Amino acid sequence: MKLADFTIIRLKQTTSTNDEALKLSQGKSGQKIVVQTCIQTAGRGRLGRSWQSMDGNLFFSVLLEYELKNLGSLIMAAGLSLLNTIIQYSSTAKVQLKWPNDVLLNNAKVSGMLLEKGEGKYIVIGIGVNIVQSPKTPDMLYPAISLQELGIHTTADDFLQKFLPLLAANIKRKATDLQQEWLQHAKGIGEMITVYQNNTQQQGIFSGIDENADLLLQTSKGEQKILAGDVFYDGDKNG
Repeated sequence: MKLADFTIIRLKQTTSTNDEALKLSQGKSGQKIVVQTCIQTAGRGRLGRSWQSMDGNLFFSVLLEYELKNLGSLIMAAGLSLLNTIIQYSSTAKVQLKWPNDVLLNNAKVSGMLLEKGEGKYIVIGIGVNIVQSPKTPDMLYPAISLQELGIHTTADDFLQKFLPLLAANIKRKATDLQQEWLQHAKGIGEMITVYQNNTQQQGIFSGIDENADLLLQTSKGEQKILAGDVFYDGDKNG
């Protein structure tokens, strides 16, 4: 099956759709592939964390060629595509982007991404969307929610079909345009945040992101550029 120039490969079960996409990147060029599965037994998130793959939710990976130096644009394009897919279902839903690559619904995580380098110029974007269920465990870094919990009823397949055309359009846009729209939907701009990196933390005002999607943090030492980390906002339960 093809949609928006992407060849869609559907699997009943796999360890991780990113694993499958990384295998497909070997010895090939010029292809745009989506790997989707019903059951993911070893899904993973950022920084080596596991992704709970609950029945009925959406798990897929996008494989495409992209310049590594422009990776920030791809992160913004994918995040905006997820956000605008949700808005298609509900124009009144409170949907926001949480740096670096999460989507929030009513201040809880509904979707996340993991980007990995494949063979050659290939990049893999692994994406999970809580369609009907969300994990509820005490050790979670950030609260989670599903679309269904907010009264948005859809299926994993329908969500993917709405998402892919948006992604195809967004990956062609200029970095500055993506940056401007991303900032319009970002949570916490102008607010005090804490950024955790390994065993360290920094506090400051979240002043925005640059064209590479790096976080800009205004501190007592001036503006700091943050390339990776976990963000918590003042007042967050787990922050």
